[in-house]
Amino acid sequence: MVLKIGLVGCGAIGTEIAKAIDRGDIAAELVAVFDRNEERARELVRRLEIRPEISGLEGLVELSEVVVEAASQRSVPEVARAALERGRDLMIMSVGALLDGDLYRMVADLAKENGCKVYLPSGAISGLDGLKSASAGKIELVTLTTTKNPKGFSGAPYIEDMQIDLAAITEPAVIFEGPAEEAVSAFPANVNVAATLSLAARGARVMVRIVADPEIDVNVHQISAEGDFGRITTKVENLPSPQNPKTSYLAALSAIATLRSIAEPIKIGT
Repeated sequence: MVLKIGLVGCGAIGTEIAKAIDRGDIAAELVAVFDRNEERARELVRRLEIRPEISGLEGLVELSEVVVEAASQRSVPEVARAALERGRDLMIMSVGALLDGDLYRMVADLAKENGCKVYLPSGAISGLDGLKSASAGKIELVTLTTTKNPKGFSGAPYIEDMQIDLAAITEPAVIFEGPAEEAVSAFPANVNVAATLSLAARGARVMVRIVADPEIDVNVHQISAEGDFGRITTKVENLPSPQNPKTSYLAALSAIATLRSIAEPIKIGT
């Protein structure tokens, strides 16, 4: 049977997922889409050969086997409850929301009670399989350094709260340093990978440094992890999404790869 997918959020990542399904890159059917901005949903559907239904959240859940959240951290509680209470599997792109302990427990409990799976793609980073393996032992510290062009941080709550003039940055500048829990709320559209690292590390300390560099046109994520296993270091230089410079294109590809893994019988990697 073809996997039936409902998509919540028709922005940069949601659009890439929809187009991949439409091309046949995923053995699935996009049965419904939902976006608070209905015109954005209509625009996405118009661009597809096989056009899904434009639905409200409840209707989308009823039509789907897997619900994909690609909207925002704010949407995660509502989407998770709607999907999991009805026994639907769920893929969450806005992973930063799950660093709220109460929300994480709610999602985990609902998934267990209703026999569901919750999928968290690795996003715009590499090495997550190694980190998951290392978490079976003891991880002492994980550090993430994210470097982007200043325009990629435009509109972030931290930038606005601190009144940082991004246009005035003329050389690489550290604009934030702190734990993952603070980073994901300060930069909700930029560092969901910090939350993914924190969850994969199973409670190990994850520190985040954010650098604005006007000379680069890629999004760089460098990760270092230390523990009784040794040391892991990875670096990825991502091209920004053509539709949204705040998002790395690899994050969308990660979502597509995760959906492929759900639909296909053979799983590769940890």
